[in-house]
Amino acid sequence: MRTKSRKHRVTLRAFTLLEVLMVVVIIGLLAAFVVPNLFSSQDEVKENLTRATVKTGFAGALDQYRLRMDEYPNSDDGGLQLLIEAPDDEELAKKWREPFLKNPEDIFDAWGNEYVYTCPGKYNEGSYDLSSMGPDEEEGTDDDIKNWKDT
Repeated sequence: MRTKSRKHRVTLRAFTLLEVLMVVVIIGLLAAFVVPNLFSSQDEVKENLTRATVKTGFAGALDQYRLRMDEYPNSDDGGLQLLIEAPDDEELAKKWREPFLKNPEDIFDAWGNEYVYTCPGKYNEGSYDLSSMGPDEEEGTDDDIKNWKDT
């Protein structure tokens, strides 16, 4: 019978400091290119969503309101809030029947600001003006999103 007298040599393989530093540098470079692109695309999505809402999103609810109530919601009487809450007047409340927008958050743009609604419209005569202050959250600047064309 033979006994095992040989010692088993165990070799451990580990990463060197240089290898670890190279991996950290590569991850850092990837992050430097990817992270800014993620944030810019998120801003672009917010802008596109708000633009679509201003151009067509409210059109159905506002037209439905006009058909049922015989006019667009007047901005002095509550504006877009009238798409969510019944008017105080009992006669109008009977015509109103149910909300035209199901989610109260729909009257806010992608940046959390309430849409700017004016009826009767200054730019869209016989209709309404609807806009968002855009990403800078200031009204009257170049990044505003609106449902009329500047002349």
